[in-house]
Amino acid sequence: MSTATETAPASSLDPAIAARLKRDENGLFPAVAQQHETGEVLMVGWMDDEALHRTLTTGRCTYWSRSRQEYWVKGETSGHQQWVKSVALDCDGDTVLVKVDQVGAACHTGDRTCFDADALPVVVGERPAAATAP
Repeated sequence: MSTATETAPASSLDPAIAARLKRDENGLFPAVAQQHETGEVLMVGWMDDEALHRTLTTGRCTYWSRSRQEYWVKGETSGHQQWVKSVALDCDGDTVLVKVDQVGAACHTGDRTCFDADALPVVVGERPAAATAP
């Protein structure tokens, strides 16, 4: 099984950004796609340096497919496109948040988000009225 790093062309990602990234053993990091105006979490995909470079420079989300071992632009075949509005690196450098304008379904199942279909039972916590932030 090849890794994204072995398969990817030399990336043109800004070295200052690349130096901040923490990648897994396959050179990948998670990318959370969020609807830009509502905050709705749409999906989680995987990127490497080249996928992030393409996302930052094309205005379209590009991911690394772990199953197909290739890059894919969200919506290239389905028409369910993601138009990039902003990209942010988290405080640890191990996840990116991509705020997008989602066209159609984000999930490969046809659901609006990948989190629509399988809500888990949970005890809902309630913050005490007197609780304040430190």
